[in-house]
Amino acid sequence: MKNVLRIYRKPEGHWVGDGFPVHTVLDYQRQPELSPFLLLDHFGPAEFGPAEKPRGVGWHPHRGFETVTVLLEGEVEHEDTAGNGGRIGPGDIQWMTAGAGLLHKEFHSEAMTRSGGRFHGLQLWVNLPAKFKMTPPRYQTLTARNIPLIDGVRVIAGEFRGVKGPAQTFTPINLLLVTLKAGKGVELDLRDGYSAALYVPEGKIAVNGEAVDAGELAVFDRKGDRARITAETDAIAFVMNGAPIDEPVAGYGPFVMNTPKEIQQAFADFHAGRLGTIPTQEKTS
Repeated sequence: MKNVLRIYRKPEGHWVGDGFPVHTVLDYQRQPELSPFLLLDHFGPAEFGPAEKPRGVGWHPHRGFETVTVLLEGEVEHEDTAGNGGRIGPGDIQWMTAGAGLLHKEFHSEAMTRSGGRFHGLQLWVNLPAKFKMTPPRYQTLTARNIPLIDGVRVIAGEFRGVKGPAQTFTPINLLLVTLKAGKGVELDLRDGYSAALYVPEGKIAVNGEAVDAGELAVFDRKGDRARITAETDAIAFVMNGAPIDEPVAGYGPFVMNTPKEIQQAFADFHAGRLGTIPTQEKTS
């Protein structure tokens, strides 16, 4: 059995841009034991009325890690200076490898902007090992229909009961989205020696008999492997499980590298335009 070490309650919320009401429930300064996972933001659930201008967050840089956006409700449109872009809806995943660096923006879709509606999801930051920090940027759109579902468990990355998820990863990672009806349960193999945690965006569950409510993050010991999840109400649990990256972490704002000198270089490259430039028509609009 993989024992629960601690349970963290989500802190006070804040806004990212004007479209993402966010609670940061995991960050690498408070929970360094969760390598390779750096940060988890829970955005929403929130109701937005119709609008003329899309809400979201404008052009900003990243380097040295990946962002994984798990959309539960609503629609998000993405664009970056590496030439990638796309729209995701309920059940879809956007997996962006910033790597050597890029600028990107994320907004509610045009359709959601016009109609308004409920907006809810998660964004996870996944660290990259030193040898891949400067890998070329990459973008993966994982649609709901292409994510395997087994007994309430959606396999985003890694595997569950021998079924593999579609995400391509740089280190061994298992990401699972578990949706259970009240009274139902599932047993997970969280791998001996791996970091593991789960977050509950909705409902109430028990993990190895210990209660975890909505808005709580349960962090496991690296020792042991099995964990039993039982839903006390209809519930959703986001499971993060991966091989730790045993390297120094230096992070500041949108950059996560291995040394302070690399962070300084990231800022220098950003200001010099080496991470990409905002399209001219947007600068003047």
